Amino acid sequence: MAQCGIELIAPHRKNRVKPTSQDGRPLRRYKRRWEIERTFAWLNKFKRVITRWDRCTERYTAFVYLALAMILLRRHL
Repeated sequence: MAQCGIELIAPHRKNRVKPTSQDGRPLRRYKRRWEIERTFAWLNKFKRVITRWDRCTERYTAFVYLALAMILLRRHL
């Protein structure tokens, strides 16, 4: 993939026969991307946030914050 100018983000398998070709930097980026994708998956459980019925930006943002607060409360209780 490096020949095409595309950098590999996904980590190699642990039982890989060939030596690893990554120095760790792309793996940190992959970890951060996974956190963001997981957060979006949790937000998809709130129908009001997905469909965006509100035309007012402030109200929509408030419901996103409310959904995130509910996610955090569920995770810590």
